[in-house]
Amino acid sequence: MRKLLLISILLLGITSIYGQTPNHYYVIIETKEGNCRLKLYNETKKHRDNFVKLVKEGYFDSLLFHRVIHNFMIQGGDPDSRYAGSRQKLGEGGPEYRIPAEIQSEIIHKKGAIGAARDNNPAKESSASQFYLVQGRVFSQAALDSLEQFRLKGVKLSPYQRQTYSTIGGTPHLDGNYTVFGELLQGLAIVDSIAKVKTDERDRPLTDVRFSMKLLNRREALNYERELNGLPPKQGFLTRLFDSFKSRTYKLP
Repeated sequence: MRKLLLISILLLGITSIYGQTPNHYYVIIETKEGNCRLKLYNETKKHRDNFVKLVKEGYFDSLLFHRVIHNFMIQGGDPDSRYAGSRQKLGEGGPEYRIPAEIQSEIIHKKGAIGAARDNNPAKESSASQFYLVQGRVFSQAALDSLEQFRLKGVKLSPYQRQTYSTIGGTPHLDGNYTVFGELLQGLAIVDSIAKVKTDERDRPLTDVRFSMKLLNRREALNYERELNGLPPKQGFLTRLFDSFKSRTYKLP
């Protein structure tokens, strides 16, 4: 009996080591300029889960960044862009449903943030598929003072916003108006590169800029999180053995 108990404890310990669930979902955005790596926030669960669902379905594969504005953002996710003609107007496609706003004051439009596009609906509900990656710019303290006075009509930026926008940069005037639901952990230079392309009068690139997306599976996500913490990936025999008994996908609460 004692032997069985010890074996059970050992198996539970091994399972806890090799059977973890990642802390976040991670998405690879593939472009001709290179790949970006995106972390989705757990704090914006509705947007997170909807985005994961669409990525798994291949919804974004071979779509265009159809709206690009230098020092502002690059926007994609319109399914009409997959087979669009060179002069076709884009930006109105997507699923029929919207995502309820999940705007949070501490989640801001810093450079590399991913936000959900939307129309002018009063509830600030998000498009189910269209998104933008923030490029923005770095602001001086004087420029932030001016932004508060004129663009924000006297609304004061928090110390965190001031610190972020004067170092990393971004688009502070979007805060409080659009849901930010993740950030790039790799690939900021790719956003800069795409943001420089020549565009037409509708801000559509003259040369198509396509992208596709892939969700990291459980082991890939776990190893990426180890990498972020300065640890080597787990890929030995025991890891492969226990992974063979677990699903490659995972679900976060």
